[in-house]
Amino acid sequence: MKYALISDVHSNLPALEAVLEDIDARGAVDATYHLGDLVGYAPWPNEVVGLIRERGICGIAGNYDSTVANDYKHCGCKADSPRAEELSHISYGWTREHVSPEAKRFLGELPFRMDMRPRGGHTSRPQVTLVHGSPTLNTLYWTEDRPDSFCEKMAKAAGLKEGDLIAFGHTHKPWTREVGGVRFVNTGSVGKPKDGDWRAGYVLVDVGGEVGEEIGPPEFVRVEYDLERAAEGVLASDLPDEFAGQLEAGGVTPPGTPKPVEVP
Repeated sequence: MKYALISDVHSNLPALEAVLEDIDARGAVDATYHLGDLVGYAPWPNEVVGLIRERGICGIAGNYDSTVANDYKHCGCKADSPRAEELSHISYGWTREHVSPEAKRFLGELPFRMDMRPRGGHTSRPQVTLVHGSPTLNTLYWTEDRPDSFCEKMAKAAGLKEGDLIAFGHTHKPWTREVGGVRFVNTGSVGKPKDGDWRAGYVLVDVGGEVGEEIGPPEFVRVEYDLERAAEGVLASDLPDEFAGQLEAGGVTPPGTPKPVEVP
C-alpha cells in the first residue's frame, strides 16, 4: 500500500494540478493526503480547495487554513524582516478577502492531525501520523537542524513508537530522519518550495500491506509544472509581484542579489 503526501500548496493551482497528474500516472498510489496550508500567497485559493474536494483528498489544517477559517488576526507565519512581515500581512488580507464562504467553511472543518493504521484498526502498529507543523502546534517550524532529542520529544507527544512514521510540512523544505525507530518526514511544498528548487515537491511512502512489513523509506518526488502560468497569475492579481519571483527562484535568492525575503 502506497500513500502520496502533499503539503503547502498555498493556492498554486498549476503546481497542484501537475502533482496530481504525476500521482495519477504512477497508477500504484492507493491514497493521497494533504498536510495543510492549501491557501495563501497565490491567486487560486478557491480553485485549489475545489480541486481537493473534487478529488476527495483528505487532510489536515495548516496554520494558514485555520487562521483564514477563523478570521484570526494574522496567519501565524514567521517573518525574518520588516518587509517579510509586511508581505505576510498583505497575503493574509488578500486571501481572507477572496476566499469564498464555501471554501472557508471547508478549511474550518479540517482536523488538526490524522492517524492512520494501514493494517486496519484491529492492529496497533505501524501508525502513520500527519500534522502540519508539529504534534503540538501547526505554527511550530520543525526544521532539519532540530536535534534528535527534539524529534524524540515530538514522537512522545504524538504517542509514536518504533516502526511508526510522522509526516509534516510548514517549512517548505523536504528532509527525513529516523530516530529511535520512528521515521520523521518533512514533505516539502507543492506550491511554494523554499529549497532552491522551483519544482513542486511531494512524498511517496510505502506503508506495506501485510503483518510484519515495515514502512519503507520515503521517496521525494519533484514535478515540473507551468511556472510561467503561476507567475503570470500572481502578476495579474493585486498580490505582491515578489511572490512570483519567489516561485521562480524556489524561495532562494540568486547569488549577488539582496538577502532573500523569507515568507513561510
